[in-house]
Amino acid sequence: MTDTATAIDAVTDARTASRGPRRATTPGQWLARAFVVILLVGFAAFFILPIIWLLLAPTKSNRELLLDGPFSFGSFDQLAANWNELFAFGSGVFLTWLGNSTFYSFSALALTLIISIPAGYALALTEFRGRRVLLVTTLIVMLIPNTALVLPIFLELSAVRLIGNPLAVILPFSFFPFGVYLTYIYFSTAVSRDLLNAARIDGAGELRVFWNIAMPLATPVIALVGFFSFVSNWNNYFLPFLVVGGQKIPVQVGLANLLSNVPAFNPTTSSSIVIELPTLALATLLSVAPILLIFLFAQRFLVEGMTAGGTKE
Repeated sequence: MTDTATAIDAVTDARTASRGPRRATTPGQWLARAFVVILLVGFAAFFILPIIWLLLAPTKSNRELLLDGPFSFGSFDQLAANWNELFAFGSGVFLTWLGNSTFYSFSALALTLIISIPAGYALALTEFRGRRVLLVTTLIVMLIPNTALVLPIFLELSAVRLIGNPLAVILPFSFFPFGVYLTYIYFSTAVSRDLLNAARIDGAGELRVFWNIAMPLATPVIALVGFFSFVSNWNNYFLPFLVVGGQKIPVQVGLANLLSNVPAFNPTTSSSIVIELPTLALATLLSVAPILLIFLFAQRFLVEGMTAGGTKE
């Protein structure tokens, strides 16, 4: 036992000696650490506290929201009352808005994936005339703000008589050059050309190489492009506001209609139906819930898609 204890003490002394003398923390280092901690706590409070307030607001009445503590919980009965008020507005038009957003976003998402994935694959792993021109054009268009394209898109849709048609929303949403660029980067860095060439040597045609070899390897980037496309489509306000109306508007445009019926934001409103602030907060939460759910279920693929291509074997 004595020999064992002596050996343990010797190992401990050796580890302590290898670490060297422990340096004392200077007052300047303490101040720097304290400043960083305070800064991080401030940023966390700035972003988290409004979310907490928004989550609690639908549980209160309008009077409780204005007079009670900002982070106090109301009641589940009041939450149910606000829920009923929201879905009673316009004979349940809010549910129609959610359905429109779902239809527009998923329809455009399907077209985006059908176009972006093969286009990125072709730009990255095939050689053809005009390839570099197409790549540069994709990069230039990707840098143009979406709002700058609204007017020419509106004029084009008007020329082909699509204003007011769901295709006026779906077709422009399907135009997603950023997805083409992401797919191009992924196939350029994360997929081995030798693997594809081996399939071609074995007699596989180009379509079979793409479908049976490249597509199974592209699951992370498909999820990444799909998520970004869906979020962009779901949150788009300006274009749907211009090209569709009435019962065809998506939920983001519908929120603006709800906002116009809130006396706190529009004191001159003449509508016979008044929307209170807690009901508007509930509508806001429901409008972002689909994005949150998709992110929670797809986050593993999103992380793989964002990190793929960071290293190249």
